[in-house]
Amino acid sequence: MNAYDIIIRPVITEQSMADVADKKYVFQVAIDADKTQIKAAVEEIFGVKVAKVNTVRMQGKVKRTGAYPAGRRAAYKKAVVTLTADSKTIEFFEGMV
Repeated sequence: MNAYDIIIRPVITEQSMADVADKKYVFQVAIDADKTQIKAAVEEIFGVKVAKVNTVRMQGKVKRTGAYPAGRRAAYKKAVVTLTADSKTIEFFEGMV
């Protein structure tokens, strides 16, 4: 599993963009990835120093697909990555704040 298999996409929400000032970035990651793999992947892809990684398993929301059978969105894993104070920022998030 390489770094691009672990980091799936960034999570762009109002709350996650507010944390960019504190050097906290939110990513959707592979469900079977652990914190050390996520840390290594972010450091490899973006060239930054990671101080801490927090993960949470998100359950898929129940959605209606017609009259009776309610469907469900897929469950996923989310990681909040905190960078060290002396690390550079991730340029991908610069223009979105």
